[in-house]
Amino acid sequence: MKNIAAIFIKELHSYFVSVIAYIVIIGFIALSGLFFTSALARYSFSQDSVEFVTAVLFGNMSVMLLFIIPLLTMRLFAEEKKSGTIELLMTAPIRDTEVVIGKFLAGWALLLGMLLLSFLFPILMTQYGNPDFGPIFSSYLGLILLGSCFLSLGIMISSMTKNQIVAAFVSFGALLFLWVIGFLSNRAGVLGDIFSYISLIEHFEYFSRGIVGLKHVVYYLSFIAVCLFLTVKSVESAKWK
Repeated sequence: MKNIAAIFIKELHSYFVSVIAYIVIIGFIALSGLFFTSALARYSFSQDSVEFVTAVLFGNMSVMLLFIIPLLTMRLFAEEKKSGTIELLMTAPIRDTEVVIGKFLAGWALLLGMLLLSFLFPILMTQYGNPDFGPIFSSYLGLILLGSCFLSLGIMISSMTKNQIVAAFVSFGALLFLWVIGFLSNRAGVLGDIFSYISLIEHFEYFSRGIVGLKHVVYYLSFIAVCLFLTVKSVESAKWK
């Protein structure tokens, strides 16, 4: 645990020493606020329910994470490979698993911080109606799990390249594929159910409706575990190159 904590603190410090954390957090909150006020304005001039506002808010927040997370993960391993500091890290008395978990938790802490700040918007909705906080809490749980999947895949891609830009674009492309594949399920015939299950966003839709199903939680946790396992193997294989 001591080694994981050391990596976690180091990576979290690196985020805030650079401008990445500030740009990501400010951009995420600003855009979330823009979508929130737009949906709220439509709600105030129509018969749409408060649930419409929350659906718009969380739907747009999930899309923003698709763009933001690759920016957070692109440097985690790629930067160290390019600068050569990865060699010092790999020869230190610390296990590869601890390195991967520490880096993942640093990105996860930043994700939780952004989502915590965004909770201001549901609180503001209480001034305009009586929102059901059940679906709101389940949507946040879905966003945490969805964002964690994005993080784990992004870290895995970052461990396979020395170029941060390449890591960001490949991560975004892979995440986008796992996102849109759900929209193809209705046209895929027999493969439709498989595509629907693989799609990251299809599982999130249940959380946004207030449904916390065990199979959806298991899917997300399994996805995270597999990506982190492959990241560890990628780091281990780099030692022999």
